[in-house]
Amino acid sequence: MNEKTNFAILNGNTLKIIAAITMLCDHVGLFFFPHISLFRIIGRLAFPIFAFMIAEGVHHTKRKARYFLTIFLLAVLFQIVRFYFTGSLTMCVLVTFSLSILTLFALDYAKKSLFADGTSAIRKTIAVLIFLFSIASVYVLNLVFEIDYGFWGCMLPVFAGLFHLPQKAEKRIPLLLDSIPARVLTMGISLVPLALEIGWVQPYSFFALLILFLYSGKRGKRKMKYFFYIFYPLHLALLEGIYLLTYYW
Repeated sequence: MNEKTNFAILNGNTLKIIAAITMLCDHVGLFFFPHISLFRIIGRLAFPIFAFMIAEGVHHTKRKARYFLTIFLLAVLFQIVRFYFTGSLTMCVLVTFSLSILTLFALDYAKKSLFADGTSAIRKTIAVLIFLFSIASVYVLNLVFEIDYGFWGCMLPVFAGLFHLPQKAEKRIPLLLDSIPARVLTMGISLVPLALEIGWVQPYSFFALLILFLYSGKRGKRKMKYFFYIFYPLHLALLEGIYLLTYYW
């Protein structure tokens, strides 16, 4: 399957670096320059890029349980530290992506059941119901807890992975659907309710789609995944520390 676009010049590591830099810019603006909108506008690129790469990670990893547990345990640790220092129960973006990953697992199971030869109608029905139940569960959790980016934020990686097709489906479904442009555009659909829900600055996240169109489908030569796992909590802790030092100095 050809994963490349005509202008595929960015690998996964490059995209994550772009997302990390724009997220850092966003949070620098949040902490130190709250009245300068440009920082927050630039920061809107980060979440869609990370969301798309979460979908890619779930599709390509062979160790799905470890992939989920790494992000989930970091989320739990971050939430404990946040609650200890601030008393806030707001769920961070690592919780958002943990829910996304579980839903993507359910989606993957449903697709494999639907396209596998000899699968009974009952099993196919159960697989689809599990996927729908996972979506409903994420929706209910967003009603109970304040989760970063809300329900549609959790669904962003799910939309990005919607047309990641099993190998046996290639003869039945046009390959055009399982292409990077198609997955980027599909994710863009779920950006619409997210933008409407969050407010005026969120529509700038659509510019991230232009960057994602340049994705080559390759991870990159260097293994940098652990850097990206810890970047989110680490940079927030550093910014919070600098802010407190300057505030009380």
